Amino acid sequence: MEGINLQRFTRSFTENLEPNVRQHLKNVYATFTLATIAAAAGGYVHMFSTLIGAGLMTSLGALGCLIWLMATPYDGKNQIKRLSLLGAFAFLTGCNLGPLLDMAVMVNPTLIMQALLGTSVVFACFSLSALFAPRGHFLYLGGSLLSALATIFWLSMLNIFFGSRLIFQVNLYLGLAVMCGFIIFDTQNITEKARRGDKDYIMHSVELFIDFVSVFKRLLIILTDREAQSKKRRKD
Repeated sequence: MEGINLQRFTRSFTENLEPNVRQHLKNVYATFTLATIAAAAGGYVHMFSTLIGAGLMTSLGALGCLIWLMATPYDGKNQIKRLSLLGAFAFLTGCNLGPLLDMAVMVNPTLIMQALLGTSVVFACFSLSALFAPRGHFLYLGGSLLSALATIFWLSMLNIFFGSRLIFQVNLYLGLAVMCGFIIFDTQNITEKARRGDKDYIMHSVELFIDFVSVFKRLLIILTDREAQSKKRRKD
């Protein structure tokens, strides 16, 4: 039975995606995996060494690397340079997650692994749903997701003045839902770009990496907040 289900899964995957698209996605996900490893290294360095830590310089460095990467067009010959920029961006992004990781460890050291596992499951499920959906089925989400992202931004700005826990939680859960939507949208958008001849797998992996980090960050905040509130209630 398991063999039959695996055959159906493989056949469905083959029927939905052309060979050149499948090869492109292999490159995208391999590069995405390298980026997540670099980000994990950045978080580790922040937490367990004094070489570098999260701050203004790492934030500006990550932004600078991303802008440099976007300003360096893909020509098939500059892959090493662009991969190095991606690695630097991912590493500094991991460093910038350091304060959140420190807070989670203080509340419960297992929260980081829980958030990472949860993010991996969410990412895999939404990515597969996008890959096996009819062609272009989720591309209509782009406008709605951008509108929701703008709403989240303004809620964040508003909450600077009000400091409302309700607005904070709404913003947090809404942001998690929006980033899950972006996983679906970006995955399907990448397949359509590949069909149109766009082979820039490095920038495509950046899109998925940003989605992954955004989901991880929000999920870790939710878990940390729940655990902290639970400990507070037990003490009371």
